[in-house]
Amino acid sequence: MSEPRPASEPEVRTHYGACNLCEAICGLEFKVQGRKILSIRGDEADPLSRGHICPKAVALRDLYEDPDRLRKPLRRTESGWQEMDWDAAFELVAERLAGIIKAHGGNAVGAYLGNPSVHNYGHLTHAPALLRQLQTRNRYSATSVDQLPSQLMSYWLYGHQLLLAIPDLDRTQYFFVLGANPMASNGSLMTVPDFRNRVKALHARGGRMVVIDPRRSETAEVADEHHFIRPGGDAWLLLAMLQVIFAERLEKPGRLAEWLDGLDEVRAAVAPFTPERAAPQTGIAAEDIRRLAREFAAAEAAVCYGRMGVSVQAFGSVCQWAIQLLNLVTGNFDRAGGAMFTSPALDLIDSPASRPGHFGKWQSRVSGLPEFGGELPVAVLAEEILTPGEGQIRAMVTMAGNPILSTPNGAQLDRAFAQLEFMVSLDIYLNETTRHADVILPPTSALEHDHYDLIFHHFAVRNSARYNQPLFEKPADARHDWEILSEVGQRLATKLGNKPQNGPRPDQVVDFGLQSGPYGAARRSPDSSMPPLSLKTLKEHPHGIDLGPLQPSLPGRLRSEGQRIRCAVPLVLADIERLAALPETAAGLRLIGRRHVRSNNSWMHNSERLVKGKPRHQLLMHPADLAARGLADGAPVRVRSRVGEITVEVQSSVEMMPGVVSLPHGWGHAREGVRLGVAQAHAGVSVNDLTDERELDAVSGNAALNGLAVEVLAA
Repeated sequence: MSEPRPASEPEVRTHYGACNLCEAICGLEFKVQGRKILSIRGDEADPLSRGHICPKAVALRDLYEDPDRLRKPLRRTESGWQEMDWDAAFELVAERLAGIIKAHGGNAVGAYLGNPSVHNYGHLTHAPALLRQLQTRNRYSATSVDQLPSQLMSYWLYGHQLLLAIPDLDRTQYFFVLGANPMASNGSLMTVPDFRNRVKALHARGGRMVVIDPRRSETAEVADEHHFIRPGGDAWLLLAMLQVIFAERLEKPGRLAEWLDGLDEVRAAVAPFTPERAAPQTGIAAEDIRRLAREFAAAEAAVCYGRMGVSVQAFGSVCQWAIQLLNLVTGNFDRAGGAMFTSPALDLIDSPASRPGHFGKWQSRVSGLPEFGGELPVAVLAEEILTPGEGQIRAMVTMAGNPILSTPNGAQLDRAFAQLEFMVSLDIYLNETTRHADVILPPTSALEHDHYDLIFHHFAVRNSARYNQPLFEKPADARHDWEILSEVGQRLATKLGNKPQNGPRPDQVVDFGLQSGPYGAARRSPDSSMPPLSLKTLKEHPHGIDLGPLQPSLPGRLRSEGQRIRCAVPLVLADIERLAALPETAAGLRLIGRRHVRSNNSWMHNSERLVKGKPRHQLLMHPADLAARGLADGAPVRVRSRVGEITVEVQSSVEMMPGVVSLPHGWGHAREGVRLGVAQAHAGVSVNDLTDERELDAVSGNAALNGLAVEVLAA
């Protein structure tokens, strides 16, 4: 018989929630005693993740307990950082921002929103009100180093920037993957936890997965077929596949033909891109390109999926457009096993606050790059700070981001931030970016607030809904992100003579959205056996609720004018002409990034369990390229680009295509003034000290981080 538990010892309780560290949003089971986490496991009853987790989820405990995590506001002083109380911090921030706006106008304040902001629903619901008070056109985010071409194509083709078609992975027969590594990422702009078992199921039903990547990635290892491709050659491959489909009359849009316009213009635009012309640009044989096009067109159900690797290159918009066209012209759009729109329980597309997007309403002051959805490409942020004149950025607000490590030419941005008159950061860490701040406002940790995934249910391979209640109560002297944003916004409004806005709490926003959404009481089918969705319903189902597989939704889901899909996008067709006129890619080494399952963003490097083991921030290089330069495996090398030079250990790897080298994203923690003990002990180097702010996708302005020309020399 077990010993009775001491009366003072808290009970062990079980709590169900989800991981918000990447887009997979895996369901979790926590065992907790008091404020101590005993274990974190996958929730086998979660309808989307089905018990799957990756190492990042277990590290939620590390991030919660991290002694480096900020818990009170910090203020920079002449004698160093000092803690301050919340009221004084809010007042100081509002006073300084208001003073700069009054003296120089709203555009004198820049705002940068980092990747974690879309993983926290309080940030999504309450950041817009603060941004409206700033009244600045100098808004930036991680979107333009990540997925801007995808959102732009969704806006132009389907009428809304969030109408991203998701691969129906659970029912497809032919999964064609470019520039993506879902084995490491668990999907991206495709929420797909448990990817390995989903691929096993694809193979079990006789399906195939083909991967195109300059590196034999973790996903390529489990594929049926992998082809190396020269960085930047993806547009040539995709256009050549379209050319084959049109030239051999393999197109079969079927029921989609009713909504497609401009296919004759598309046919003419891709006609010059024969497999023979594409072969030297891609490194893939013409007969293989032709075969892949025929296989894709003939498959019972096929889907083409291209992620970050095809977006962050010089013709990223052409790539994302061609991916959509491949799915459309072969009839693999809006059908089971193809590319489909989701039907999320809280539908941002139909929300009263929906932002379909707009393009080119204004341009950046110095380089004249177009805005999209109210944001300018982050590649121009540094020059907007460094270039004097009316509209020069004099103050910055950064929210959950580390752009010095995540945007092109980070060293230049480092210098730019150092000359700002004022900077405030909403962040849990004193990192490479926030070390420039005058005030840092730290929100609660992910385990101390509730959450609903507003964004990633829109990108999931299966419809579901789940609300996470907080694992722990918020400490008395702590603030949630939405409380910080609301308080700063209201105080700033008062100082600017505007009416303060005090909207509903995030959970109230979600409850309204669920009840008015497609599964709420107002729109639920009368014969549905499912209870109408509300926040109360989800609280009663802590594992989440399965809403079924993706369903055909055209034309009703389209938000384009007349519910038409206008395939011949003028700016894309013009860029295709530019691509056709370019000479063959010059010889030399090309740099690409890479993803690891234990790493997503720079702030995860402060968890010992995520960085332990063999170092993984080396430069990967094919042995033939090492030999040609007289370099030794494991030796330090210098990597040089137009903007900078770094020294890093090189690792020989046959998984690399000859002529291609790879560095991962998010490292480079050796800068002075950073308070990240674990990360600094595993510093690595920042790939964005090499990437070039002048290298862009010409259509969207997205940073071209992949395919950068570099030299590798002995250190």
